[in-house]
Amino acid sequence: MSAVTIREATRDDAGVALSLLYELAEYEKLTDKFRLTREIIERDFIGPDAPCHCDLATVDGAPVGVMNWYRTYASFDASPGVFLEDIFVQPKHRGKGIGKLFFVHLARHALAIGATHIEWFVLDWNKPSIAFYERLGARQPKEWLRYSLSGHALESLTKT
Repeated sequence: MSAVTIREATRDDAGVALSLLYELAEYEKLTDKFRLTREIIERDFIGPDAPCHCDLATVDGAPVGVMNWYRTYASFDASPGVFLEDIFVQPKHRGKGIGKLFFVHLARHALAIGATHIEWFVLDWNKPSIAFYERLGARQPKEWLRYSLSGHALESLTKT
């Protein structure tokens, strides 16, 4: 059996994280929005003061997956949380429990920092991932709709 490890990325892993995140962008058909660079990953994803955290999955030492997350806070519930921004396992390594190990790793960390919940988004067409999340016990809140203000609309708002 191959040895799977989930660990925090280091500066030396920035190129690997970049490559895995680009693979995720390809899978999600979002390469036109991909703006990450190695320097941005080193600045924003790695180190104790980084606003986002990056973890890697390795099989026998070779990187096969990436997970990025950051801390949140639910004001009405008065509880800290974790937002899972990205999770990706290379297709040839799927179905081997690596995704679940990522979630186990994140759940342990969330509880260790006092978080009461983990949240994330999934594309509506990504049925395999939706089924995986539901097998973990995750549920989609039906009452909330996601909105986003960006680009021209964001800039226009500042000129009002």
